[in-house]
Amino acid sequence: MHSSPSEATVPVNSRIANRLSGASFYDAWRVTSSQHERSALEHFLAAAQKTPRWVNLAMTARNRLVQLAGLKNLGTLSAVDRARPLDSYSPGDRVGIFTLFENSFDEVLLGDCDKHLDVVLSVHRRPLEDQSAVEITLTTVVHVKNWLGRLYMLPVTPAHRRIAPAVLASIASPRESVLGV
Repeated sequence: MHSSPSEATVPVNSRIANRLSGASFYDAWRVTSSQHERSALEHFLAAAQKTPRWVNLAMTARNRLVQLAGLKNLGTLSAVDRARPLDSYSPGDRVGIFTLFENSFDEVLLGDCDKHLDVVLSVHRRPLEDQSAVEITLTTVVHVKNWLGRLYMLPVTPAHRRIAPAVLASIASPRESVLGV
């Protein structure tokens, strides 16, 4: 069972729901995956590894532009360590461009915090009633801290609404794989 990403509500029982208060931006996208044995982190890694080329090119362009304003180069979304064992990740570790904040089987919180904004994303899994598949919800929450953060979000907000579902779509792909599995 596979589905295309669709806009969704933030899962009520998710850890990221606690971060919605005062958010400058948030959205949620949902897809169904037949890979019901995978953890939330495995689903994130699968999506990151299959990031569409255009998304990585956009990230590269973003990195060049923001460095002129003194912001950090994040790298590309697909730059995850494919050889790293899943059980070796702990809060505080880097997972590609993000820092791991929390990790449970059903939800992983990743993000990046700096003096301009705090970005947290959640990959939340919920088994369907018949246990044949899982519903995966990707939620992004941004708290802007200053004018540079607000300026940064002007082009990022519409771009994110294209990037998030494009990345999430690979989770529903019949060609799914994680760490060579």
